[in-house]
Amino acid sequence: MRTMPYNSRDTFYKSIFGSVEAHKSFKLSVLLPRDGYVKGVVAVFNKDNEKELSFEMTDDCNNLEGNFYTRSTEVSLEEGLYFYHFIMYTVEGERKLHCIGDGFGDFEPKSGKDFQLTVYEKGFKTPTHTRGGIIYQIFPDRFARGKNNLPYPKDRYIRNDWGGTPEYTQNNTFKCLGNDYFCGNLKGIEQKLEYIASLGVTMIYLNPIFEAHSNHRYNTADYFKIDPLLGSEEDFISLCKSAKEYGIDIILDGVFSHTGDDSIYFNAKNRYDEVGAYNSKDSKYYSWYKFKKYNDDYHCWWGVKSLPEVYEDDPAFTEFITGENGVIRYWMRRGAAGFRLDVADELPDAFLDKVRLAVKAENPDGYLLGEVWEDATNKISYGKRRRFLRGKQLDSVMNYPFANAIVDFVSGGEGKNFAEAVMTVMENYPPQSLHNLMNHIGTHDTARILTRLAGEPQGDRKRDWQSSQHLTPEQYQNGKKLLKLAATLQYTLVGLPSLYYGDEAGLTGYGDPFCRGTYPWGNEDMELVDFYKKLGAVRKNCTAFKEGNLEFLAVGLGYVVFRRFDEKSSAIIGINRWNVAEKITLDIDLSTYTTVFGDSPYENTITIMGEGISLLVNKL
Repeated sequence: MRTMPYNSRDTFYKSIFGSVEAHKSFKLSVLLPRDGYVKGVVAVFNKDNEKELSFEMTDDCNNLEGNFYTRSTEVSLEEGLYFYHFIMYTVEGERKLHCIGDGFGDFEPKSGKDFQLTVYEKGFKTPTHTRGGIIYQIFPDRFARGKNNLPYPKDRYIRNDWGGTPEYTQNNTFKCLGNDYFCGNLKGIEQKLEYIASLGVTMIYLNPIFEAHSNHRYNTADYFKIDPLLGSEEDFISLCKSAKEYGIDIILDGVFSHTGDDSIYFNAKNRYDEVGAYNSKDSKYYSWYKFKKYNDDYHCWWGVKSLPEVYEDDPAFTEFITGENGVIRYWMRRGAAGFRLDVADELPDAFLDKVRLAVKAENPDGYLLGEVWEDATNKISYGKRRRFLRGKQLDSVMNYPFANAIVDFVSGGEGKNFAEAVMTVMENYPPQSLHNLMNHIGTHDTARILTRLAGEPQGDRKRDWQSSQHLTPEQYQNGKKLLKLAATLQYTLVGLPSLYYGDEAGLTGYGDPFCRGTYPWGNEDMELVDFYKKLGAVRKNCTAFKEGNLEFLAVGLGYVVFRRFDEKSSAIIGINRWNVAEKITLDIDLSTYTTVFGDSPYENTITIMGEGISLLVNKL
């Protein structure tokens, strides 16, 4: 029997779980004791400090719970981000009901925070073919070499020691950070598509591939050319076509907040014949950039002189990127299925609106993903609340909240904190964005997951220290056990798991550039590879992982058990980070479930071994 005044995650109190569509009516109820002291209740919604709306709540005789009754109201709201609470008027005065955690609301304590409600645009749609899939992220220079005889700039340091430690010095010599190339390329990726597909992958996210004078290529030199070390435009078209035959989409990294100083547009190093903004105020690119004092004092990304910032709202730049013949549509016409936007929270709203229009004009099912490290529904950047996931901008985002929750939990965190982090995202994000979340546990911007789980904390240690560190055999084996726990969570939560190339093969390393090592062809940890293939097969064969619901069944200090389910199938996932077994009895008939990982259940009890997994699947 319910006794709490309110629970935003229970449809008894709020008829629609989580975010709601604009102008769609939903019912709110609060549960009150039948003591006669309540004179009235009002639900108060604040539209992000723009305006306040109040809804009077009336007695609901059809909604009774023992010695309690409810007061209810129907609510319909326009698009926006809202924060709400309830005010109860009694014979003794006014009392407020706030959120006290885990979705619960109470009139005590008197202080608390408001509940959040995301209201998205009516008709907001995101791609459906992507759901239930798996993303594979590739740093192109480090994945696989294919034949490529294209000429390239001679000031690049070419590595012939595949598997060697990435160069980490930051001086201006030939062998400096960012200028060592192992020569992975597009043909190499195409030749490994069969392997990638065997992991269950349905989408490849490529770090930047456009011409740029660094191995990471986030300092774009020419948006309309493939970097010559990666191949040609024809190679890209061929890769997209071949990938499609395996059921795999290719999405590109869109770096639109800055360019390189060594580019056709800025041309600070006079590499190009084009007159760049650095060369003359008469350059057709001059209006793109933010000069403080011409020509050597300009705004640059995070103070990095080689990355001059652009005015994204400059009409010429906006047209260049999003226009009919702009960068986005050009590459989508050649096979790209969408874009991941670098530092999306640093791009203006008007620019993001036009990026979405460009992607969807070329392909209504094009996938538009943004890099946002925090909760994307309430993010504030540059003093302004952002509206990334309310219908006119991104389809979804890189899911750092899930990544942090997974790593924190398997590294020693509490189950309740993990569950709360997951439920907060599920409650705040629109469902169509939830099912397209990029659920990573490691990227080109973070230490390799095995190192993060098993190695000595990096802290503020410099690259000299990082380069000399290697996991001991004992650390590696411990890291593998924890990685299996983390990967199972990653692959079974709501959204799309994103596998950073080589994590499945046992790659290790601290931050940039050591997290960007070469794929260990011929030296893979095949036990890990096979584990990831099995996880991929489970996702493919169980429809619950496509758009199914999620509910937590049991949460302990060191374990969590949750269920994914839809009308066709159900899966139960248990993770135990303790080093001793946990026996957990569930109020579910487990007789029809098949055991994928872990011990088979006994009646309705599952046993999760120490640092182990229980994964059961049932086709209804």
